[in-house]
This record gives sequence, structure tokens and C-alpha cells, in this order.
Amino acid sequence: MFYKAEGSAQVLAFFTALPLVAVASHHPRDSWEHADLIVLTETLTACLNQYCCLEVFRMFNGLVRGITPLIVVHGGAGTCPPERSQPVIEHVKTAANVGFDVMNRGGNALDGVVEAVAYLEDSGMFNAGTGAAVNVLGNVELEAAVMDGRTLQAGAAALLHGIKNPVRLAHVIMENTDHVFVAGQGAEQIAELFNLPKRESQCQNTTEKHRTYLKRLREGTLKLPRLASLLKEHPEVFQLETVGAVALDAGGNLAAATSTGGFPLKLPGRIGDSPLIGCGTYADNDSGACSATGVGELAIRLVLAKTVCNHIEHGRTPQQAVKDALKRLTLKFSGVYNDMGIIAVDAEGNIGLAHTAPNLTWACMHRGCDSPTAAVTAEFVK
Repeated sequence: MFYKAEGSAQVLAFFTALPLVAVASHHPRDSWEHADLIVLTETLTACLNQYCCLEVFRMFNGLVRGITPLIVVHGGAGTCPPERSQPVIEHVKTAANVGFDVMNRGGNALDGVVEAVAYLEDSGMFNAGTGAAVNVLGNVELEAAVMDGRTLQAGAAALLHGIKNPVRLAHVIMENTDHVFVAGQGAEQIAELFNLPKRESQCQNTTEKHRTYLKRLREGTLKLPRLASLLKEHPEVFQLETVGAVALDAGGNLAAATSTGGFPLKLPGRIGDSPLIGCGTYADNDSGACSATGVGELAIRLVLAKTVCNHIEHGRTPQQAVKDALKRLTLKFSGVYNDMGIIAVDAEGNIGLAHTAPNLTWACMHRGCDSPTAAVTAEFVK
């Protein structure tokens, strides 16, 4: 949305005068009164608000506040074998670069997390998009959510079979419908209406995973009465590699996105925490942005992502917030399989990373970095 494009002279005047704010703020006090700085800043802000792009206006506000844009992505919680570590690290680093580049070229935080997660969906390396895990019948049912921390708008989709990028569909639902959550056939019809790419046949990695699951079942080495307990016994078979991202843009706005194929060997129709706003995905400029990964049923019961953001709003740092949330999870669910991972960021650019699973693959990129920081572990919470 643009305002009064005919005011080119005023726009030029604004961008000519903009450096004066920075210069004046470092000039000797006897030459610049504090009141003069306030008047100058307010005048420039009003000019920009009247004549320029709204997104640039928000970026200017971020400049005044000294905000450093950043993005954090995760490739899921679980057990990451040594031979898999380097490939997944490279993918999360690339995803962080993709999302950050979008913001660097004028996109907002929401644009950044959507593009980062879409890359991970397409990679085929994670339990999302092309590489999604299958249900007990051997079919994929994908789900995703996005949330804009500035407006609290959100979009989510679930029970998707033929959608290439569920995160893009969630974004479409947020931007183009009156709803937050659309599932199944209705969601796929929206995808078709907006010409979103369809998902091709299952990749070889997904097919091989399902064969492994079935082989274990036939051999009797997987006992079906409680799927969570057998996950604990066989972490090498089940990979809960949901993908997600959180970001802070130059305007001080937060966003989160999460995408997954869901619990391996889940019952048809099962929906996890990823598309449930507040459970696996949440963002609010007044607190923080959060994306969770792991055993969705536990995140749902604790409304985990919103809990993290509540902790931040009440004064905890993002790192303290994710640790506190996971400590409560391990306390409440100490006797069951409780592998989880959480990433979070607040409006000041502080980040949080923690997990109860053996591994959490993540990457972070911010302005001033030549390349993303990445690892397969963060802070482990017992």
C-alpha cells in the first residue's frame, strides 16, 4: 500500500534529511537541543507516513529503535545420526539465508519465515513437504501454520495430501480468507483457487521410511499399544523433524511459521500442534515469536508456543522462556516419550533455543553476519 505517490519532492526531501537524524544524535549538545531532535524526527516520520510505503515507514521506526533483523530456523527435534548432521546443517543454513535475503530485500518477517520454511519443505530432508512422514496407511497428511506478530493474523491448514508447500497455503488462508484454520478438501480447494503447486509423488526417502516402519511392525519389534513408548525404544526409526522459523524484521515486527508431516505412523485424520495457533506456532510483537517441534500431543496440552511467549511478555528472556516451558513439560510428562524442541525470538532480537530431544537442528542469520550460525544441538533440558 502506497500513499500519495505524487509527493515525490517531499519524498526526496525526506531521504535527503534522513541522515541528519543520525548525525544530530551524535552532535555536541550545545549545537542540537533535544527538542530539536524530537521535532526533526517527528517531522520526518510524518512526511514518510504521508508519502511513502507503509513498510518503509515501519523500517524507519526500526532504524530509530536500533533493531537488527534476524531469522532463526529449525529442522526439528529428535535423534540426528552423525552421518546426517552435516547435510541437515547445510539445509537449515540455506533456509536461514533464504529467509534473511527476503527480508534484506524489503520483505517483512512473515515473508522471511514463509520462504525459509518453504525451502525446508522442498528439500526432502525433513518431516515436512516433500520428505514428510507417512501415516499408518502409508499416506501423507501435511499441516502448517503462519502468524504475524504485528496484526495477530494467522493462517493454518491440515490434512493436506496434494499440496507442495503447506506453509504457502497457510499464508494464503491468512491473507485471503476470513478464517484462521482450514483443513482437508476445503483447504486443497483454496490451494487450487490460488494456483499453488501440487505435491508430486512421495520421495524415495519417505517411501523407504514407511517400509522400515512396516518391517519393524511385522517383526514384532514395534509394539503398537502405545506408539509414544515405542518411539522412545526406537528413536532411530522415527524422526520428528518438523520444520519452522521465527523472525524479527527491520520494522520491529515478529512472525512465526511451522510445517510438518506429523507423527510417524499416526492415525489418519490426526492433527498435531504445528497448525494449532498457540500450540506449535505463535507470534505477538508484544512478547515474542515461537515455533515448536516434537511430540505434538504434549505441546497441545501445554499450549506450548503461547506459554513461551507469555514468559517473554512477563520479563523472561527468550532463552529463559524456552527452558522454563520445557522444564514444565518434563515435569508434567516425565514418564512418557517427551522429545521436544523450541526456538523463539523477542522484539529486541534476543533468541531462545532449547530441547529435551537428543538433538535440535537450527540456524540463525542476522545483519552483520557473513553466514548463518548453525548446530544440531542447543541447550538440553532434562
